[in-house]
Amino acid sequence: MAEETQSNPPAKTPAAAKSPAAGKPPAKKAKKPKLEDKPFKEFIEQHFTPALQEAFNSEGLEDMKLQFIKQGLPIEGADPQEQCWQIIGNWQNGQRQFNLYFLEENISGSKAFSAATSGKNPSTIESFMIDERRVTLDLMVLYTVQRLNGQKWLFGN
Repeated sequence: MAEETQSNPPAKTPAAAKSPAAGKPPAKKAKKPKLEDKPFKEFIEQHFTPALQEAFNSEGLEDMKLQFIKQGLPIEGADPQEQCWQIIGNWQNGQRQFNLYFLEENISGSKAFSAATSGKNPSTIESFMIDERRVTLDLMVLYTVQRLNGQKWLFGN
């Protein structure tokens, strides 16, 4: 009969036996929260408005004044009691103005856009960024600038 040999496992060291991380993979670093996950007002005031202002300045539109306020829609027939957050931009001594409306206190929620000239109130309001599943700071800036450029109001049009 052949002798059966039994191998003895190596003895555990006392430190390894007591270590809670023994046999576990190293912990993953916590992900940095996205800018877009910040509270609505904080994101708009600290990130979106400055980024939008910088985009206008970099294209030579240095007289753009941006405001972030909560007020009623400036469209004829709208209920002034129904208020929403708005970015209001005006330039050329108030001769051109746009409003970006946040109908919900959420950057991913419903948004609208209007534009007006000669210091008048806008006559129409349009939906804004309705097809975007994921809203980011860069997309919001890009779409705002594109919308104004489509109006032929920016960048040498």
